[in-house]
Amino acid sequence: MNKLKLHNTLGNKLEEFIPINIKNIRVYACGPTVYNYAHIGNARMAVVNDLLVCFLRTIYPKVTYVSNITDIDDKIIAASEEKNIPIKELTKKFTDIYNEDMSVLGVSLPDIQPKATDHINEMIELTKLLIQNNFAYEKEGHVLFDVPKFKDYGSLSGRNRDEQIIGSRVEVAPYKKDPTDFVLWKPSPAPKPGWESPWGFGRPGWHLECSAMSEKTLGLPFDIHSGGADLIFPHHENEIAQTCAAHNNTHDLKSFAKYWFHNGFVNVEGEKMSKSVGNIRLVNELNKEFKGEVLRLTLLSAHYRQPLNWTRNIIKQNSTMLERFYRNLKDLENIDAYKDNDQIDDVVIEGLYDDLNTPKVIAELNVLSNQLSSADNKMKSRIKYNLLEVGKIIGILQNNPDTWLGYGKSAILDETTIERLIKERNEARGNKNFDLADQIRDELKEKGVEIEDTKNGTIWKSV
Repeated sequence: MNKLKLHNTLGNKLEEFIPINIKNIRVYACGPTVYNYAHIGNARMAVVNDLLVCFLRTIYPKVTYVSNITDIDDKIIAASEEKNIPIKELTKKFTDIYNEDMSVLGVSLPDIQPKATDHINEMIELTKLLIQNNFAYEKEGHVLFDVPKFKDYGSLSGRNRDEQIIGSRVEVAPYKKDPTDFVLWKPSPAPKPGWESPWGFGRPGWHLECSAMSEKTLGLPFDIHSGGADLIFPHHENEIAQTCAAHNNTHDLKSFAKYWFHNGFVNVEGEKMSKSVGNIRLVNELNKEFKGEVLRLTLLSAHYRQPLNWTRNIIKQNSTMLERFYRNLKDLENIDAYKDNDQIDDVVIEGLYDDLNTPKVIAELNVLSNQLSSADNKMKSRIKYNLLEVGKIIGILQNNPDTWLGYGKSAILDETTIERLIKERNEARGNKNFDLADQIRDELKEKGVEIEDTKNGTIWKSV
């Protein structure tokens, strides 16, 4: 029997996944900050976590998946001011766009999608606990976490103190006791948004949000906390410190989340994605040019922990591969996949049990595809079953093959006219009038219709 193994960033090793409660697997992923369109790096996190949850649901009876929306943040405030749009209107707009863009990639909505602004009270209470436990202090209207008091700080990222100081994203302010201390609550002078608190009118620090929302929605401890590799430090490091210190569990870092799951970066044409280079690839734009399944398969074509080099060539390769798989399903349309099959072949699925090794799974699907031409009907049934069932898990092959391949659609000619011309061409071929048959084929092609002679007759698609 296969056992699921995942790489746990906390400890930096591959571990067998052992649920806290086998009846309900609980997963939390850090979601988007909604002030602009999502880029392909954001999409990789969403797709990888969607795959993780889908696969967990094939193994366990229940999985509760939470992925938050950060709807209050310095960048959101700046965008609201720049565009002269109220924050709520701005964040709702880009939350809706994000969810729609991800749905095109086959990403299902999380079971719970909490918003930071709905959990301010929980953040305030968490901050109170940290002050009470002597892990936080107030100065000049700010509340800060006292990092040196948390002895295991750096355990997730493996950073020593010097690296923590260099990697900190918050400038060293005069009200800090230590350069590594981070903000839990800060003043928010009018007209900037904020909430009343014991420390004055203000708003939460970003790191505090996910600690509060994950505990509220999933309870403690939960099974898996995930996100992009860029969140390991300082965001996730700070989450661990906050939550463990607030609940007096500084001796047990897994009292917050048992497994930490992080996906690698996306580079574009060999370069890091950045505004300065001008190579940010927005999902909203890519969705207009490529089919969602092509983009999803491309995002899964490299192992989730490895860097993914996003190029037009790799998109083309995955588009060709999907085309081939859909052609396989078209060729197998008269084969019953489910009559004698009820389990995916071990050799095909074992890659997913091995830390979601999608390249291995995709390679095995290609092996099956290569076997199709010499397979008997029993083997064809197995191949079709594996394609369909693995497709459900990894989020491909969810379309009708005829629709994907363009069969039966024409933007210029109506179906009756196309079928009449095909009949005339076949009659010409039967009468050995090949010139007329070729002329009809060319006429159809000029009008955007490509015909294909198969053992089951002539079929057509738009081109």
